Amino acid sequence: MMPAEYKEASHFELITRVTAIKKRMGDRLFIPGHHYQKDEVIQFADATGDSLQLAQVAAKQYQAEFIVFCGVHFMAETADILATPHQKVILPDMRAGCSMADMANINQTERGWEKLKQLFGDTILPVTYVNSTAAIKAFVGRNGGATVTSSNASKMVEWAFEQKDRLFFLPDQHLGRNTAFDLGIPLTQMAVWDPIREKLEYEGDLDQVKVILWKGHCSVHMNFRVDHIEQIRREDPSISIIVHPECTREVVGLADDAGSTKYIIDTIAQAEKGSKWAIGTEMNLVNRLKNDYPDLHIRSLNPTMCPCLTMNRIDLPHLAWILESLERNEIHNQITVDKDIAYDAKRALDKMLSLSSKKQESVRL
Repeated sequence: MMPAEYKEASHFELITRVTAIKKRMGDRLFIPGHHYQKDEVIQFADATGDSLQLAQVAAKQYQAEFIVFCGVHFMAETADILATPHQKVILPDMRAGCSMADMANINQTERGWEKLKQLFGDTILPVTYVNSTAAIKAFVGRNGGATVTSSNASKMVEWAFEQKDRLFFLPDQHLGRNTAFDLGIPLTQMAVWDPIREKLEYEGDLDQVKVILWKGHCSVHMNFRVDHIEQIRREDPSISIIVHPECTREVVGLADDAGSTKYIIDTIAQAEKGSKWAIGTEMNLVNRLKNDYPDLHIRSLNPTMCPCLTMNRIDLPHLAWILESLERNEIHNQITVDKDIAYDAKRALDKMLSLSSKKQESVRL
């Protein structure tokens, strides 16, 4: 547990201490910070980005002995999977989890997989969003599948259908549904697997099922609703609405645009001066965009939206505690993935990365 002194220290004192320790540790320390982190934390990040991008960047910092990942647990797991043997991955607060990733545990997944194979035989390929535990990534890797990101989901789903007739998409049903729908698969050919009841939610001929969606969701993006869009349209028809594809199909369908966190950031960066935007994603990022682009009129799609609660458990006191502990050769909250799990999980990650690289090369050619 973090000593009470860190909670009692002033904001200015903690900033001074973290700034000093970063300077003293130099290249031995690398701090990746996810876009959804608080400003008090993100100011100390050596790199900002999404979870996979940060894990890849961290692994390339060969001189860094310590990777202090300011994000959530599954992100630190991915960093450990990709890290070199001499690197230690640290999560400042072990309570920083992800409700979506926790909605698919390995025991549920393996039981569900067996039942689905009984229904559909050897016609299914599993893929998982990178927002999943290492164990789920390993399951997918063992069964010939791959990971996906919100940026490359369409490419990876297309690849999956080149391998098998059906797709089993974990753990976010909304990203899976929105991606498949954009590729022309009708909603009537999508079923939902309920891991609690161990039941397939689908009405109709099972032969028509093309996509099986795990019944999981992002607690943040579920808070953007159709009535929010309708209210904003009534208030100001000129506003542009952009949302993350972890939002429901109904919300994505009514929005003007949808895309990954990076896509949203890039779209706002390139927006016409004076344009108006309602953004459906995590509040820390929305507020940061408002500050970074004062010549735009930016608001949250949900006026009562709060930041991601689990992501926000990483705060300045925890960061200061972890860094000062490292300087005393005390390692707390190290994230280590079992070697066998890491091996299979890396297979799923490498499959995605190799396919994405090939597709990018073909586009350039």
